Amino acid sequence: MQALVLEEKNRLSLRDFPVDETLGPRDVRIKLKTVGICGSDVHYYTHGAIGPFVVREPMILGHEASGIIEEVGADVTELAVGDRVCMEPGIPDPASRSTRLGLYNLDPAVRFWATPPIHGVLRPSVVHPADFTFKLPDNVSFAAGAMVEPLAVGVHGATKAQVKPGDIAIVIGAGPIGLVTVLAALAAGCARVIVSDVDDTKLGIAAKLGAVTPVNVSRTSLVEATKAETAGWGADIVFECSGNERAAAAVFEPLCPGGKVVFIGIPLEPIRYDVSGGQIKEVRVEHVFRYAHVYPRCVAMLASGAIDVSPLITRTFPFSASVAAFEYAATSPAGEVKIQIEMPD
Repeated sequence: MQALVLEEKNRLSLRDFPVDETLGPRDVRIKLKTVGICGSDVHYYTHGAIGPFVVREPMILGHEASGIIEEVGADVTELAVGDRVCMEPGIPDPASRSTRLGLYNLDPAVRFWATPPIHGVLRPSVVHPADFTFKLPDNVSFAAGAMVEPLAVGVHGATKAQVKPGDIAIVIGAGPIGLVTVLAALAAGCARVIVSDVDDTKLGIAAKLGAVTPVNVSRTSLVEATKAETAGWGADIVFECSGNERAAAAVFEPLCPGGKVVFIGIPLEPIRYDVSGGQIKEVRVEHVFRYAHVYPRCVAMLASGAIDVSPLITRTFPFSASVAAFEYAATSPAGEVKIQIEMPD
């Protein structure tokens, strides 16, 4: 089958790549329709590794996906051939302690698409467990279905934050994860979200998502902007989505007393952590690693219109131009949020 293959650091090819997948009794075979390009995919392309996960042999990229079921296993009754679906890309060990505790995203043995040595889904089809495959309503497009994976991160973050109606939140970073966190925070009940970044185009996209105050921190102090929005009190929640070491080190400064911080972005290096700054406000700190138990919620919010991800999809490439799509994404073009690849019919 034709697949987008990361041969080694900085070298991609679109070529025949055999993947032997047997359809089990609780599996489905899915024809891929839309696949999003994630920052992790690009990082593997440009660096050849993310932390301990090192690309040591050719690997197919892609893990944000939607498609159509073309075959079902003998024991699958909840899905059928022809169903439009999105897929949760991490498959945990069902017998692991993490999974049995409901923390399946933290299972050390999880098999996650496009994380070495597991192949991703920039290819014609994939076999996947029915338990991690979710039917899309007719009014949810394949493009929106492929956005469920990043959206799940934002929804997981909002859940961790225990958003209350009327909260004022800050989202640091207006990239894809930052903007889906904005959507999730607003859907969860935030009265206003202050979004910080240095890219005016992305901040402009953020400003159109709802009750959002964009702040370009290259020109304006986030702390002062937050004081202006909150009568000097501070934000109830800070979502750190940038992974920027300097921004992450300052998360307590714009926060109100008794506020909450949720770390979502992953810094490349350890950050300075202001313990006393957090102590004097009795800040509650949470961390997010991917997501768990939120895919059905994401699909339901897309179907109801509570969340609209379409403004975040800024560019689409055909599968035949996959290499060019990654080369473009690797340049970190200003104003681009989510780049997707449409698979051939």
